[in-house]
Amino acid sequence: MRRVSTLLLCLFFLGKLLAQSPSVYGPASQKPKVVIGLVVENMRPDYIQRYWNKFELNGFKKLFSEGAVCTNVNLLQHTQSYASGTATLFTGVTPSVHGIIGKTWYDRLRSKETECTEDDYYFTVGADTKFGNASPKKLLTNTFTDNLKIFSMGKSLIYSAAINRESAIFSAGHAADGAFWFDPESGRMVSSSFYISTFPDWVRDFNTENYPERYSYQNWVTLLPPKAYTESVEDEYVHEKGYFDLWNTFPHTIGRYTRKAESMTPFKTTPYANQVIKDFAIQLFEKEPIGEDETTDFVTVFFSSMDYENNSFGPTSVEMQDSYLHLDKYIAELISHVEQKYGKQNVLFFLTANTSASYPVKYLQEEFHLPVDYFMPENAIALLTSYLNVTYGQERWIEYYSGLQVYLNHDLIKKRKINLDEMREEASNFINQFEGVQLSMPANQLEKGNSGNGLLGTLYKSYTKDRSGDFLYLLKEGWQPGYKFKKVNFTDQSHIPLVFYGAGIQPKIIREKYNAIDLAPTLSDLLQIPRPDKSQGMAITPVLSEK
Repeated sequence: MRRVSTLLLCLFFLGKLLAQSPSVYGPASQKPKVVIGLVVENMRPDYIQRYWNKFELNGFKKLFSEGAVCTNVNLLQHTQSYASGTATLFTGVTPSVHGIIGKTWYDRLRSKETECTEDDYYFTVGADTKFGNASPKKLLTNTFTDNLKIFSMGKSLIYSAAINRESAIFSAGHAADGAFWFDPESGRMVSSSFYISTFPDWVRDFNTENYPERYSYQNWVTLLPPKAYTESVEDEYVHEKGYFDLWNTFPHTIGRYTRKAESMTPFKTTPYANQVIKDFAIQLFEKEPIGEDETTDFVTVFFSSMDYENNSFGPTSVEMQDSYLHLDKYIAELISHVEQKYGKQNVLFFLTANTSASYPVKYLQEEFHLPVDYFMPENAIALLTSYLNVTYGQERWIEYYSGLQVYLNHDLIKKRKINLDEMREEASNFINQFEGVQLSMPANQLEKGNSGNGLLGTLYKSYTKDRSGDFLYLLKEGWQPGYKFKKVNFTDQSHIPLVFYGAGIQPKIIREKYNAIDLAPTLSDLLQIPRPDKSQGMAITPVLSEK
């Protein structure tokens, strides 16, 4: 009798659980036909507050007024880059698991720097260049989009469009129907044979319009009268380096910049690059069979905040504000087009960023007297080299350095019968003494693993064996690396925006603290599919609730 009572009790609670299950994932009737990710590179969340009064009603204001706004989301990584940031967002795991520790790292087997998506087994589709010789094969885990494809038994359509190929590839994942990005050499939208064997006619037609070249022959002028940019410093601000450290005021002659660069790369830094992506995305929705059945499809659209010129102008520049005023219009147009095509109730949007942005060092020094400066890696490595030569003998002990990490010469160390861990610790401790360094950790300690938070947690969660250096270091807040002959788009800021808007989403402000790895499990629950197996994040439950 007791067994029967226990069984009945279990069945009762099981029934209650099953009855409640739709609320865990969101109402089944509101499961969207199309999910659209709007990802902005180098976006600080406070741009929305700063430029709010200049935005129109149907772009950023619509998302932040009618959506579920997460105000306290961080992307915590050793070094911030759009490559590793995108991988983290779409896999729900940190770089220590997904393996994308940056845009590039040092390949010890080939004794050369490798790019995270380069793959010469595949070729460019859409142009006669090598910019499509790429794949997601160096990404060690499945993406959310891979899971959606698998769960739907291949029925869900997955696409991405971006300025940068790393963003396009790591959001599309391994199983996508198409990933497209801008090729600065040809000025075309291209893809890789990894994704498609025959280039779509509609993309070929889009490229024949030569939008990048046409836009590059016009000057970049401000959208509003110059005096209206009261949220920014003056256009001729002395500490803005500008294009090629020469031109930092409006109007910007894009054609002059592309000719000097001998490629379309400077075009990527202008609002017109975002316009090309917006136009391309609209064509994608028109030409591909997206949202035509009951299976949820997924499209990610990436926009850029001045791309690699971000640090040349900074978050308070007129150029940055003007970029966002243009972007506001593009996002409004994209939202309007999609909602008219599919119906507002059938589309789920999310807006986020794969990197944030730092204020320029000189701006913080001169305007606010903050104790920040440039850390010069080349000088530090020169001194470290001398120290190692004195300690271990005159040799080339350092094989490579970049991205706040250093690779020692393992073959030489082994040949000289020196303890590798001992040299790692000596070198790490030496770098740790520099004024701008917050913390340095050798690989032998990082390999032990740690689940702690804070600075140590950031290093542990970013270290990947066989890809990361022999020691990693972090700079103090506000400090930035400065190279003599290399430009880097560096930020130490981890705060990113995250907004959900559309099907089944109730307007609300969510102030609890979350992480970028929480996006994938949240989307999984919203779409009622299994979370990625290795997901380290947790669902943002206030987004899922109807109240």
